[in-house]
Amino acid sequence: METVYVSLAEKSYSIDVDSGNLEKIGPTLASFDRVSKCIVLTDENVNRLGLSGRVAESIADAGIDVCVLTIAAGEQSKAIETAATLWEALLDEGTDRRSVLVAVGGGVIGDLGGFVAATYARGIRFFQVPTTLLAQVDSSVGGKVGIDLPTAKNMVGAFHQPLGVLIDTATLQTLSDDQYASGLGEVVKYGVSLDAELFEFLEANVEPLQKRDADVLRQIVSTCCRIKATIVAQDEFETTGLRALLNYGHTFGHAFESLSHFSLLHGLGVSIGSICAARLAEKLGMVDADFVARQLRLHRALGLPTDVPPEIDSAEVLHRMRQDKKSVAGKLRLVLPTRLGACAVADDILDAAVLDVLR
Repeated sequence: METVYVSLAEKSYSIDVDSGNLEKIGPTLASFDRVSKCIVLTDENVNRLGLSGRVAESIADAGIDVCVLTIAAGEQSKAIETAATLWEALLDEGTDRRSVLVAVGGGVIGDLGGFVAATYARGIRFFQVPTTLLAQVDSSVGGKVGIDLPTAKNMVGAFHQPLGVLIDTATLQTLSDDQYASGLGEVVKYGVSLDAELFEFLEANVEPLQKRDADVLRQIVSTCCRIKATIVAQDEFETTGLRALLNYGHTFGHAFESLSHFSLLHGLGVSIGSICAARLAEKLGMVDADFVARQLRLHRALGLPTDVPPEIDSAEVLHRMRQDKKSVAGKLRLVLPTRLGACAVADDILDAAVLDVLR
């Protein structure tokens, strides 16, 4: 087992990464102080696979009262209406401040569950059990929780750190090809923008990644968690600008997602957005054509999308990008690469340059 430590003073926690460790969740939760009840939040897909049931059974075997709440799968559930339904359900279940909400699923469940936990009774504890590659390498770590507005992703939320994160990479064998590729989009993001050694490892292990090799998956999940944990420990609330570097490709990607009415999976939007950001950086003289070509080769080798969907209007993308949380006074601020494994926040990007890239 790999253990990654997120150092945040009294809010510090561990991320345990292994294969076949899902049933350890019960003893893990029992080790925390005064847990009166656990509410397992999951979606219909995860429930159908039996993963949430295994988690609930392990919790019950540890002597903790447990119930399971199941919502519809998909980004559309990450909305205020779903949150309100869950607040009422927690009330009906007698949830109190000694309870723990256990989020079992992908990024939607983790973000929504964390938001509900952060706001119910002015904050209860929660624990992350991510079951998708995207959630394991990114959204389950760092305490960003939230919901979407109809035209803007993750615009309402909070910083609410989990008690801990338990990652069972064996759950990745249950993913559809699109869901798995979505996670790879986030993995490549880390390599391009923050860790050249990871990028090179991905280049050297395309075939094992395509086959979902257990050893390779444990290594890349642990590496990505370690990268993010290091950054979160230095900039928990995204006040210094360091944490913003985790958002390479996201300003473009979020716009593509919202304009597709969230039919485009997050990591696939990030994949296309990362290529757009690389091409913009080349246009601005920050990287050369070889950098962009190398990134394109890896994306294509892994089956990741690289082209802006033709039905998406460039002017509307630009409008949505201006609503990004990094924008200031309507001026675009984008995370752009400076070399392999390094990036920076660029200010005052001209509309014309972005539109050229999109077209």
